[in-house]
Amino acid sequence: MGRVRTLTLLDRPTQKVIQQWHFDNEPVIRIGRSPDNQVVIDDLLVSRFHAELRLTEDDKWLLVNHGTNGTFINGNRVSQSVVSDGILIELAKGGPILRLEISSPGCTHSGNPPGNLFCIHCGAPVKVERTIHQYLILRTLGKGGMGTTYLACERPTTKGKPPQLLVVKEMNADMAKIAKARELFEREARILQGLNHAGIPKFFDFFVEENKKYLAMELIHGQDLERKIYERGPVLPAIAIEWMIQTCEVLDYIHSQIPPIIHRDIKPANLMVRHIDNRVVVLDFGAVKEIGTPLGTRIGAPDYSAPEQNRGQPLTQSDLYAIGPTLIFLLTGQSPHQYYGRREQEYRFNVEKVPTITPQLRSVIDRVTEPKPSNRYQTARELSKALAACL
Repeated sequence: MGRVRTLTLLDRPTQKVIQQWHFDNEPVIRIGRSPDNQVVIDDLLVSRFHAELRLTEDDKWLLVNHGTNGTFINGNRVSQSVVSDGILIELAKGGPILRLEISSPGCTHSGNPPGNLFCIHCGAPVKVERTIHQYLILRTLGKGGMGTTYLACERPTTKGKPPQLLVVKEMNADMAKIAKARELFEREARILQGLNHAGIPKFFDFFVEENKKYLAMELIHGQDLERKIYERGPVLPAIAIEWMIQTCEVLDYIHSQIPPIIHRDIKPANLMVRHIDNRVVVLDFGAVKEIGTPLGTRIGAPDYSAPEQNRGQPLTQSDLYAIGPTLIFLLTGQSPHQYYGRREQEYRFNVEKVPTITPQLRSVIDRVTEPKPSNRYQTARELSKALAACL
């Protein structure tokens, strides 16, 4: 039958993971309240030695009840019973619930094409780097100053059917020591949980394991605009404008929240074009800020940040400012800093010599990047209309 791989303690209402125990070739696993058990569950309904899982001579797993309040398998009371992969063990009626997982020796994952995440034969992950909470980590996607992002999936529930892929973001250990960094990470999770828009990755989970904070969210299949331009070169104005109109739709949504939410890090690397529908999805809400919360933290990419944001005083118009230099990058393939310099009495972007930028679009870029926020477009919807008029 295989070996017991994992016992998972589940929250009764939500079925979310509370704790896990992993095993390797143990022939007997004792479960109970006493600390000398392998699986210790501190609950008054659980006896000191409540139950045990025992490997029989014919390679089957037998669950034996020793608890005063009984042990139940999928709702049925048992004194002893052969168990299988995926069953739910209830320690006393209304007591803690454990999910049993037994690894199968049947599939060797042979014959899979290189790079396959899931086995073409059994549907299980071909390679699992490690397990975090209820998630199987398949590979590292990227590392940043704040955290590391992983490609992950939940444990397979249907044999032969690959589980859904998702992104798990782990807060870096160095950042976890900084109070402000912890605040930003937790704020990202809290704000994402309250948002629902096709242009924003869906929130799945936030949890702490071994004193590390994690955020699980939707995986977007696509390519960010920075990589797209570096690989393929500048795009036509109509394409760039359409992408920025779609970005404005997301900004209009978050700016319309109560209180308004400022992204603070709009730039090409954080704007992904989703493969399935060619729509822009705004990524990385790690710098988000709610209007009305204390000021002071300077966050954002220098080439794309508005002057007031560089002073630690971001506004919703600061997000709109970033649309200007993003357009410059999309249409030139060069850093917008190359087009930034002194114009008359101020430092401004100057794109007069860029042939693909029409006078009308240049006027939009000039206005959205005005040094004073009051001189810019005041809402994402207003900017979107101005961009649409340039098509």
